[in-house]
Amino acid sequence: MNETNYSQVTEFVLLGLSSSQELQPFLFVIFSLLYIAVLLGNFLIILTVTSDAHLHTPMYFLLANLSFVDICVASFATPKMIADLLVGRKTISFDACLAQIFFVHLFTGSEMVLLVSMAYDRYVAICKPLHYMTIMSRCTCIVLVLISWCVGFIHTTSQLAFTVNLPFCGPNEVDSFFCDLPLVTKLACIDTYVVSLLIVADSGFLSMSSFLLLVVSYTVILITVRNRSSASMAKARSTLTAHITVVTLFFGPCIFIYVWPFSSYSVDKVLAVFYTIFTPILNPVIYTLRNKEVKAAMSKLKSPYLKPGQVSAVVINVLFLGTK
Repeated sequence: MNETNYSQVTEFVLLGLSSSQELQPFLFVIFSLLYIAVLLGNFLIILTVTSDAHLHTPMYFLLANLSFVDICVASFATPKMIADLLVGRKTISFDACLAQIFFVHLFTGSEMVLLVSMAYDRYVAICKPLHYMTIMSRCTCIVLVLISWCVGFIHTTSQLAFTVNLPFCGPNEVDSFFCDLPLVTKLACIDTYVVSLLIVADSGFLSMSSFLLLVVSYTVILITVRNRSSASMAKARSTLTAHITVVTLFFGPCIFIYVWPFSSYSVDKVLAVFYTIFTPILNPVIYTLRNKEVKAAMSKLKSPYLKPGQVSAVVINVLFLGTK
């Protein structure tokens, strides 16, 4: 029997967000500013939560971990995408492409489970307030975070297993700004219909099961809140609004890309930008602008570190140490 000779593809060409050369510098500036905003906003939340003792509670512990995951989600592909806006031919090695696939499913899978954990925290706080500190102990919070990373790792390992052994011998153009799994599998030299179904089933199961758990949790919480009218319940409603907004913004694009079978590549690129860049920006904005405790902690954090004259002193010290 004659064996087919496959010439192994060693790199992929990323078509990016736009083929217009005139638009590249504009996109470079915009996405550079957005990425800096992601880093600063989420680092600020982590610093605020860790430095203020009043925020050492389960809700803010999970929020700080969400900010860390958001930094990871924004960083697995955005720096390369920004750098690629300055070059004509955007290439990525085969191994780096697989690494992007691994990290995008690791981080997004972890974030899905972490959002479910945050919903569980709000359920216990509102529906079982007398047992809150017993149920949501420090150990419980750490276990929830570890579970989110374990689920993300299992999910991305199963997804990568569908791709790593596929033969790539011809087309190598990925119509996106990073190696998205459905687009890469379509470039294989064999029929990938079954593989595509398995990918959709895997991602769809995690996305839809997490989303349904969130819907059930928030439905029970909203019913409980509606039957109470105290000031604490008004605060709970405000917190729930922020959580539901984040869930909608994150799960909407993910479900549309990986579960809805009729989306076009151009729509997928817009949604990919949304959940890799805009959602990590919106999370700190939603959680801080609507939260008086976080804003108060940030103002206290600003006092010791940003007093007049101290910023210049820090800059001088950094420059002085850097020249040694």
